[in-house]
Amino acid sequence: MQTHSLTDRREIRHFHLFAGLGGGARGFNAGSARVGNMVAQFRCLGGIDVDPGAMRDFERLAGVKGTVLDLFDREQYRAFHGCEPPRDWREATTADIHAAAGHERPHIVFLSAPCKGFSGLLSESKSQSAKYQALNRLTLRGIWLTLEAFASDLPELIIFENVPRIQTRGRQLLDRICGLLRSYGYEVAETTHDCGRLGGLAQSRKRFLLVARHREKVPPFLYEPPHRPLRSVGDVLGRMPLPGSGLGGPMHRIPSLRWQTWVRLAFVEAGSDWRSLAKLAIEDGHLRDFALVPDDWRASVLGVRPWDEPCGTVAGRSSPTNGAYSVADPRFFSSEKWKDGQQYGVKGWGDTAHCIAGSQAPGQGAYAVADPRHGGEAKFNNCYRVVRWRDVSPTVTGGTGPSAGGLAVADPRTAYGENTHSTVLRVTSWAERSGTVTGAHHPSGGAMVVADPRATSAYGGHGKYRVTGWEDQSGTVISASGTGNGAFAVADPRPEERRSGALGVIPWTERAGTVAGESLPSNGAFAVADPRPGMERAPGDNYYGAGHYGVVPWGASTGAVSSAAGYDNGRWSVADPRLPDTTDRVVARIRSLDGTWHRPFSTLELAALQSLVDPEEYLELDGLSDADWRERIGNAVPPDAAAAIASTMGTTLLLAWSGESFMLSNTPIWVRNVAVALSVKSPDWSGGESAAG
Repeated sequence: MQTHSLTDRREIRHFHLFAGLGGGARGFNAGSARVGNMVAQFRCLGGIDVDPGAMRDFERLAGVKGTVLDLFDREQYRAFHGCEPPRDWREATTADIHAAAGHERPHIVFLSAPCKGFSGLLSESKSQSAKYQALNRLTLRGIWLTLEAFASDLPELIIFENVPRIQTRGRQLLDRICGLLRSYGYEVAETTHDCGRLGGLAQSRKRFLLVARHREKVPPFLYEPPHRPLRSVGDVLGRMPLPGSGLGGPMHRIPSLRWQTWVRLAFVEAGSDWRSLAKLAIEDGHLRDFALVPDDWRASVLGVRPWDEPCGTVAGRSSPTNGAYSVADPRFFSSEKWKDGQQYGVKGWGDTAHCIAGSQAPGQGAYAVADPRHGGEAKFNNCYRVVRWRDVSPTVTGGTGPSAGGLAVADPRTAYGENTHSTVLRVTSWAERSGTVTGAHHPSGGAMVVADPRATSAYGGHGKYRVTGWEDQSGTVISASGTGNGAFAVADPRPEERRSGALGVIPWTERAGTVAGESLPSNGAFAVADPRPGMERAPGDNYYGAGHYGVVPWGASTGAVSSAAGYDNGRWSVADPRLPDTTDRVVARIRSLDGTWHRPFSTLELAALQSLVDPEEYLELDGLSDADWRERIGNAVPPDAAAAIASTMGTTLLLAWSGESFMLSNTPIWVRNVAVALSVKSPDWSGGESAAG
């Protein structure tokens, strides 16, 4: 005999007050719960918010119509806005709440009221102002309107989410809210949770959660959602394209920051914050030990060698300004370098992000990431690359110069030992034997040159290329009397006398000689000592070098662009005075000391860290303002955390509807102060629960 188990699907309806862009609603839609053959199906009835743009996003993310509604009463409106409301404005009523829920009764009401008045980003004095006190009271008014709207058939569960500081700054308000809920028959528990652990996110997001359970409709325990380990930032961002590549849309752009902020971020250690900047030495308002240099200078002037790579050739002048003669020594710092902090914090690629708040500028917290994907591990993997001795060389193409690829080999056999210059161009010392005289006995064919110690004469040499002194007798003039055949050159002490023959130079004030058919300098005095070039310049002059390495002023015209317009072949450099002003905002890529790019999160990355969108998905919120997008994202409830809460609440409701009042679980009970009273169903619910408190 076979038996068939039929699935009993139970709909759980949820409604959202102060809904924002719909993160909580999206998460509740994804909730799941099962008790026996009873399976929960979550459905959103709607949401209310005062921001029209947020409500348009709500409809896309939650899949149901949202209602734009101001829940202020008139007095609160005046206190918050500082003026009377518009003529067509009116106070919200319970009928508006009913209509926003599609005239259906919800089982769960989720509230994520404005938290600005309770946030630590607001000073204590401002939080006590009439404006923010009116904003805080909006929470109480919203709960009261909801309870009155469904007073004939109250929701089974109500959950209120806010910042943890509400427990201190809003203590009196919380006491009034708890009293109001208890008067409507609810048991209340105040807890704090890390929503990052509830949803398994890549951010730590500490939040206050007030949970209310209607004691008559839901007698079972309400368990806390299980905690999951936090993920690293790289787990999420590593699945996304680099920001600014154009692949993520307008929300995946790098924010424009003041250039000083970029420099500060570059000096913040990954995993630390603005306190890293205290390690920098400042003299006269400038960094003493650092300078910004182009990326390709790292391998030459002021280059720093990695600890695990070999050093370059040790030259006679091995100062840091003459090559890569510095080393990044990892032994200096202690191991305690991954610290969390506040302003200008940079998160490590393998770390978890902080809570995504409404304002996520790098100057307000650890909202930058040390992205290791910018440079990659292989440096110079194409042009000018040197292949290691034990590696395979790439294909030899038609262009085999060093700039064509890794066509140079690091040969380990040229150690500077006894075999240095053992053949080609070697000079044999006077006391050594010469090598075998071969058919090709040029200097480049072997050690065919001798270091002759006998050249003691002031003019050196005893035969070829020797110079005869002015007062000495010349050697015998033979038929082949070239310079290379004997001492046929004379050291003439008469430099003041102008030479009138070959290679002669005419003074500026004298007449030139007759212009002949072949007027080359070697044929006569056809060169002029021109005093006009103005060559008497000193080091530090931008134009030092007669044109070579010359720098053109910003306001001047450059010379004609020739085919050999190299920086060392004329004035092909420009003195650009356009360093960004202190108020200018730019997008910069500065390779930090740890080899990564310290940059702020893009808006799309913040949405992915909030689990509003999968890293591989595309998202574009309503409007064109990054500031508005970031505020909505920061105020949103992470959908993955909301889904975990919804699943726990769904299980509790299924238990209540099935008549069960207890379930074995190792998960803590959310409403701890009434645990004993709630474990046993009172025989007379109308008389109340004597142990409830």
